[in-house]
Amino acid sequence: MIRLLWTGSVLTRSFLRRYMPTNILLDAIRTPRGLKWGVPAMLLAVPYFLIAAILVQAINDRGPAWLNVLVLLSIWNGLKMLWIGPLSLMLLARLQVNRLKARPRNQQRTQHMSGEDAEYRDLETAH
Repeated sequence: MIRLLWTGSVLTRSFLRRYMPTNILLDAIRTPRGLKWGVPAMLLAVPYFLIAAILVQAINDRGPAWLNVLVLLSIWNGLKMLWIGPLSLMLLARLQVNRLKARPRNQQRTQHMSGEDAEYRDLETAH
């Protein structure tokens, strides 16, 4: 029974990850090239919260109870959009720090390789 639940949750997660627009957008933002779009993506939280407010008003005006599911979905998506802004800034800062740390190592590696080539060339010309 647990295996069935586990399999169902994995399949549900992969479906949602692959086909839901907010998840596709969040995956695109989490790439190194997309991190700069994290803060502007926070603005997408406004329409989601507006949709949630409109649906709550419809429910209060004797609307169908199943709209509560859409309210929860809208709030969840709005919170995801709010969260991606600070998260993308932290990831962008970490990426920049890693690039700054890697730069001296790359320069040393380049100098070391060019030094080896020079020694090899000197040995060839000496013989």
